[in-house]
Amino acid sequence: MDIFKSHALTAAGPATDMLPVTPHDTADLAFPASALYVETGGTLVIRTIRNETRTVVVGDLALLPVGVRGVLATGTTAGGIHALVVA
Repeated sequence: MDIFKSHALTAAGPATDMLPVTPHDTADLAFPASALYVETGGTLVIRTIRNETRTVVVGDLALLPVGVRGVLATGTTAGGIHALVVA
């Protein structure tokens, strides 16, 4: 039973899928993320939906609720990164 069937898909969620992220310095994510889930903490260098580059440090099992278009390889040390997407 799909409890979300009657709900419109919006960036506010809920996410419809989680996709693994391979950090890359020039390529955007396949779908913009409404949030990131990080298994192993460290530094994340992200490109936001507004195309701003931001650097944040997160702990293990972190949820970063910000719109993300890309995760840069340079400077990113966090691992097990997943994009929460509405697609």
